[in-house]
Amino acid sequence: QVQLVESGGGLVQAGGSLRLSCAASGRAFSTYNMAWFRQAPGKEREFVAAISWISANTNYVDSVKGRFTISRDNAKNTVYLQMNSLKPEDTAVYYCAADRSRTVLIRTRRYEYDYWGQGTQVTVSS
Repeated sequence: QVQLVESGGGLVQAGGSLRLSCAASGRAFSTYNMAWFRQAPGKEREFVAAISWISANTNYVDSVKGRFTISRDNAKNTVYLQMNSLKPEDTAVYYCAADRSRTVLIRTRRYEYDYWGQGTQVTVSS
């Protein structure tokens, strides 16, 4: 069983930045596609960004393109989400997820991910 632990959330003013981290247990991290999802109050959990296990290809939801950057450090078993130019609508609980399928495709649906973290709250004030 893989454990994912997110950190780095908090309260920030609009226009500010945060960097989220997700540390994974186990030895297979380098073979997982990794993603960030978020869930705002009263809304469905939505895909934010993902990075593939091979070639480190990335994919983003349109609303964060140009503002968020996902990256990974396989030596540290950690995936990051750098969030710049934050907006109040980015307020949500952010979840880290891992896909163990070894597909070369970057997946964006919740059911395609096998492991989830507990989430970290990000609040952007206006």
